[in-house]
Amino acid sequence: MTHVITALCELDGSCVEVCPVECIVPGKKEDAQWNHYFIDPDTCIDCGSCVAECPYDAIFPEDEVPEEYQEEIAKNAAFYTEGPGYDWA
Repeated sequence: MTHVITALCELDGSCVEVCPVECIVPGKKEDAQWNHYFIDPDTCIDCGSCVAECPYDAIFPEDEVPEEYQEEIAKNAAFYTEGPGYDWA
C-alpha cells in the first residue's frame, strides 16, 4: 500500500523533509492538474511519517482516502507514468 497526497495540499513541503525514502516530489507549479506534491507508489514504504507532518491533513493511506478525493489515487499514480514529471523551480 502507499499514501496519497490529495488536492488539500497547500505546498508546505514539510512532508518531503520527513520521508525516509525520498519518494515525495513536487509537481508542476504552473500546471493546475499537477500543482501539488506526489508520492511515488512504487517507492513509498507506508511509514506514515508524511501524514503526521502535513499541516493541511492532505495525506492519507490509499485505503482511507475520503470519497471526495478518490480520483487522487489514480492521479497520484499517473503522475509517475504519464504526468509531466517534476520541475518545481
